[in-house]
Amino acid sequence: MIRVSYLVRPLVAFSLRGNTYTDPIDNKSYRKFLPYGYERVRENVLAPGTLSLERHRLFWLYLTNETEFFKKQIRVLHFAPEQAFLKRFKKLKNITYTTTDLNSPIADVKADICNLPFKNNSYDFIICNHVLEHIPDDTKAMQELYRVLAPGGTAILQVPYDKNREVTFTDDSITDPKERAAIFGQYDHVRVYGMDYFDKLRAIGFSVEAVDYTATLSKEEVNRFRLPDGELIPVCIKR
Repeated sequence: MIRVSYLVRPLVAFSLRGNTYTDPIDNKSYRKFLPYGYERVRENVLAPGTLSLERHRLFWLYLTNETEFFKKQIRVLHFAPEQAFLKRFKKLKNITYTTTDLNSPIADVKADICNLPFKNNSYDFIICNHVLEHIPDDTKAMQELYRVLAPGGTAILQVPYDKNREVTFTDDSITDPKERAAIFGQYDHVRVYGMDYFDKLRAIGFSVEAVDYTATLSKEEVNRFRLPDGELIPVCIKR
């Protein structure tokens, strides 16, 4: 995996400034983005300023343009908070913001996603992106997310998925990190989600819309923001 130290990030960002690609999170532009990846290195995807990836920028644009996240008084629960968002969300005056993770030192509450210490219906908006593929009992985790989400609330639950795979693949006997990386895409993933992911969320009780937000943008915008063209955003509502 390609890593960029937060100490050298400003220098790298300065050296790559330009007008070809734009990170919508901080609205800064660069002549190119950095490479990133575990098993397969992707070129031109890591924004030098915020260190956002394709999925982060897609999520940000959807959040900004299609929701009232930045305007409405809401209670927000954010799992495994990404550095690209953390400081920006903490500055928002309209949200009551709680972060949680089992191991992260930057999280407000250390908690197991399968056994959350929060009361029923505690949050109006949940962000849980690229977490569930790490969780052995993802059904229990989804049930907990549903439990703590308030009626009418929204949960954005992005995961890496294979659009050509109908059924999610998992095999608990695969424990070797190298084998997991080769099969699941990363050493600490425990499954490869298929298109049945959205139906599994529905079975938990969520009303789910699989939003292809890049379809609402021009090809020029998708390229300029370096977005994952065609990736579906799981927008889950507790009815």
